[in-house]
Amino acid sequence: METDLKQLYIDELKDIYSAENQLVKALPKMARAANSEKLRSGFEEHLEQTKGHVKRLDQIFAALDEKPTGKTCKGMKGLIEEGDEAAGEDYPAEIKDQALIGAAQRVEHYEIAAYGTVKAMAKKIGDNKAADLLNQTLEEEKQTDEKLTELAEQISVKSKSQSRGA
Repeated sequence: METDLKQLYIDELKDIYSAENQLVKALPKMARAANSEKLRSGFEEHLEQTKGHVKRLDQIFAALDEKPTGKTCKGMKGLIEEGDEAAGEDYPAEIKDQALIGAAQRVEHYEIAAYGTVKAMAKKIGDNKAADLLNQTLEEEKQTDEKLTELAEQISVKSKSQSRGA
């Protein structure tokens, strides 16, 4: 039973590793699509943070004597495709930013769920060092989600009646 859980744990880590690496490629595109300077810099900061998440995962895989490759995270692939759609829409600037924030928050919620799960698995198999590393990433993902919510509230959006001078 524990070997089955460990194998699932490794498979889930590979999935997250794929997700994080897809995100490393997607975040620069999201930053370029952002109109708000705060949102753009938020995406750029999260890119650096995400590179750190990959390094933590590399540490975990090295300790497990496992290779992190061999799996593609289809969930993240779909979320990134939705983000690309949002970036490509012909919305006014502040509306596009809201769409990008929505796409980014869906990504964060996906990651929060994934990291919470693998952290619990790490604890169950007694890999406390990995659990600590995974918890660090989990907390950073939660903070990013909170920052995105704050940005969504700060970016002003004019209604059609406001833009017509009504």
